Amino acid sequence: MSAAPELVTLHVWRTSRGTLPRALTRMAVDPRRLRALPGVRFGKLLGTGTGTGFGPGDADLTRWAALTVWDSPAAAADFDDSSVGRAWARIARAQARVDLRPLTSRGEWSGQRPFGEPSGGRVTSPVLALTRARLRVRRATTFWRAVPPVAAALRDAPGLLARFGVGEAPLGWQGTVSVWRDPTDLVAFAYRHPEHRAAIMRTPTAGWYAEELFARFEVRDVIGDRTVLGWATDGGPATVKGGRA
Repeated sequence: MSAAPELVTLHVWRTSRGTLPRALTRMAVDPRRLRALPGVRFGKLLGTGTGTGFGPGDADLTRWAALTVWDSPAAAADFDDSSVGRAWARIARAQARVDLRPLTSRGEWSGQRPFGEPSGGRVTSPVLALTRARLRVRRATTFWRAVPPVAAALRDAPGLLARFGVGEAPLGWQGTVSVWRDPTDLVAFAYRHPEHRAAIMRTPTAGWYAEELFARFEVRDVIGDRTVLGWATDGGPATVKGGRA
């Protein structure tokens, strides 16, 4: 059993259309650099989307993200001064960082279990849910058809503070990030909302995924501009430990 990391960070940058060529260069060059940074156990650079669909039309070419698993908070503190952090800061119009502690994790990402075996625990602060999947090519069309009802239901879900899509490639490597006011709101949507429950029940028989991962995290802090995350206006600073916005 591998120990869960103490800290996972999600950096999100908002760029302009004019810097798209530079952002695409960073997406090509920086994945290896990110994984090579001191103290990094696992790291992924990600494109983002609205989360309403998972095709190229959903892509947001002005928002990019890095999900990083760290050996220690001290190692994470050096990210902004690293070659990767400085390169993205130079082209970003706004940015945010979410500090996370793993609560649960099921499945694999690129053949790894990046968040170890979290022990869970009682949480009263906001939580972040991460889903990630590599689609089977032959099943992709049926998956995309199943997405819109779930996405529409998510948009109006009680307790939802922020949501967006993430992906390592325009097609076939998709995921979602959603932030919830507390764990009960997330559980209510995940297991009691009819559209989402129906999608969960279809997954084993539909065979959509060649690889999948679902993880849940305690949101320990949000630093920077929350509008980059699409944060709801009623999710004020007091809802996150540390109160930093």
